[in-house]
Amino acid sequence: MISEVSFPDLENGCFVHPASLVADHFREYGAVQIDGEEPAVVFASDGGGHLFALAGSGRVWRSTTASWFDQFDLAAASLQELFEGLSRQINSQL
Repeated sequence: MISEVSFPDLENGCFVHPASLVADHFREYGAVQIDGEEPAVVFASDGGGHLFALAGSGRVWRSTTASWFDQFDLAAASLQELFEGLSRQINSQL
């Protein structure tokens, strides 16, 4: 089982938060509201403070700014697609 992931040297960085932090943020900020989408839970961020949120639909969204309350754009159709993209980026740097 993986509890968190840290890739600080991958482009802008990528940090999958531990479940305890995800739960703390959910209690503090609630779900992210994205137009036309089921509520989403923030589970990761990049080195610039942009947030990644997983919606009930399974899609992954990325904030356009370092904020919980601004616009989110589609980042990947699924977690698998997101992690496959990260894997390709890592392999290209080897």
